[in-house]
Amino acid sequence: MKNLNVLAPILLSSMLAAAADSQTASPQQSPTTPTGGSKTVKLCDNKTTVQVPNDAPKTRAEGQKISDALMAQWKEANPKSNWEQAEIEAHQVVSPADNTKLIGTGQSATYGTVTPQDVQVWKNETYKMAVYGSTVFHSGDELGSEIAVSCDMCHPRAANTHPESYPKFQPQLGRVALLRDMINWCIEHPVRGKVLAPDDPKMRALEAYIIAQRKGIPLDYGKR
Repeated sequence: MKNLNVLAPILLSSMLAAAADSQTASPQQSPTTPTGGSKTVKLCDNKTTVQVPNDAPKTRAEGQKISDALMAQWKEANPKSNWEQAEIEAHQVVSPADNTKLIGTGQSATYGTVTPQDVQVWKNETYKMAVYGSTVFHSGDELGSEIAVSCDMCHPRAANTHPESYPKFQPQLGRVALLRDMINWCIEHPVRGKVLAPDDPKMRALEAYIIAQRKGIPLDYGKR
């Protein structure tokens, strides 16, 4: 007990001194995010680039300006490419295959006889996924873009994506890529968003939409 009586005044004195020091010390500054400088944004070809100020507004109009600048450079370097002019800007999603001819037929003991309801469910669910993919494809926010760029700004109606040619060797990746690998590369670079997991609903929907827009094109994997 004697020791405690001696220590108590010393501890109290130390605490008061520490409190006084904290009041007189200069306040610590919070780190601030730099607003100056710029970032390099790449087109899907991994060659065409533009510099975007870090403080550029995150709006669709600004994203379109970035995309237009990239595409203007690309068109100048590729004057004979006119695929974009052949595309319609509207968000039209191609309908899935018509399976009505299967009504009344059997698809093994597992599935039994196909009914009109079966065919309607198949169509509705498949089309719904492709439509959701169109929503993501046309939205910088859905894609998580930090510069408001969306896929349609360079690929209206999924033009020039060639899903029928995958898998194929992609020089940007230095390996054989699936369609989803190239989607992620584009999300990471021109779009400036975060890559999606293979089973992410947005990735599945993007693949569905891009493939839907090339309906009727023969598969030709490996084609460049």
